[in-house]
Amino acid sequence: MMYRTLSRRTALLSMAAIPAALALAACSDSGKEEAVAPAEPAPAAPATPAPAQPAAVPEASGTVDMAKLLEPGSLPDMVIGKADAPVTMVEYASMTCPHCAHFHETTLPEIKTKYIDTGKVRLILREFPFDPRAEAGFMLARCSGDNYFPMVDVLFKQQQSWAGAENARDALLQIAKLAGFTQEKFESCLTDQKLLDEIRSVRTRGADEFKVDSTPTFFINGKQYKGALSVEEASAIIDSLL
Repeated sequence: MMYRTLSRRTALLSMAAIPAALALAACSDSGKEEAVAPAEPAPAAPATPAPAQPAAVPEASGTVDMAKLLEPGSLPDMVIGKADAPVTMVEYASMTCPHCAHFHETTLPEIKTKYIDTGKVRLILREFPFDPRAEAGFMLARCSGDNYFPMVDVLFKQQQSWAGAENARDALLQIAKLAGFTQEKFESCLTDQKLLDEIRSVRTRGADEFKVDSTPTFFINGKQYKGALSVEEASAIIDSLL
């Protein structure tokens, strides 16, 4: 896997030069998004709706050693949920990935209410940035301290406003200021070479040790699932493990 190394200062400068199309490219190293067939028109609803059938458990694309997966890396894991939850979901994501944003906006809120808040699931989010803008987003989230997940949520919700902006730096600065950053804290965060190197190390470890090559990629109790899981798919996987 080729991953061109950029200094933090070079990365900051390059954020303003990335065309919107590149920033919103598919969530993979190839820079291409898999085509999705158009949805078929929905059939007319029957007069008497049939009982809802439970969703089938999606087929896993592989397995990993869960103990190895949970070993500490270059940065402390960012976790929501109880430590003793019977199901652990590890997500590798990129801040500029539209599929990741879709999962965090449409699936995660319901999974959080149904499983995480009830002690059944804990979620670990790991950084897997594909470009300097994604790196910058994760750096700002890390610099948010205890507000890591709220910052991630805001960046995903407003992804189109900064990931595809002509000047991503200014767009991120406005978001950061609303999150309580000063100009000085913003600059200090995005020029922290040690933090940048550590985030890149999380990505490298995911790729080298666990064969992550696209986002989002999930490991749920050791089984690998690629792509943004729907509420029904995630629920079916989790329910099968409880």
